[in-house]
Amino acid sequence: MARLDQAIKNVVDIFLEYADDGSKKNRLNKDELVRVLDKEIQSPELKGAINADDIEEAMKLIDKNQDGEVGFHEFCRCVSYLAKSYYNKKTGRGDKRGKNKEPEAEPETTNP
Repeated sequence: MARLDQAIKNVVDIFLEYADDGSKKNRLNKDELVRVLDKEIQSPELKGAINADDIEEAMKLIDKNQDGEVGFHEFCRCVSYLAKSYYNKKTGRGDKRGKNKEPEAEPETTNP
């Protein structure tokens, strides 16, 4: 199977495995999300890119309806957010919003 095929199947299968706890099908609470990330991310390279602050921030960003739970669509946003964080770390890019950039000097103007 092609790598991207496998990655997509893995995202779906992992979500379904952890979201099916018998009471709420297809929803993850914060603790379940933490468990997914803890068990399913094992490489030191990726594990080092994710910390408690990242998980907290990801949860705030993806839980759009603020119900404390993550549906599949929101889980995909979480995976995407973490992938972007890893990409930025791997490529040496800072925050794209400019938090890590130094302010540019303003051009000098001359009065005629």
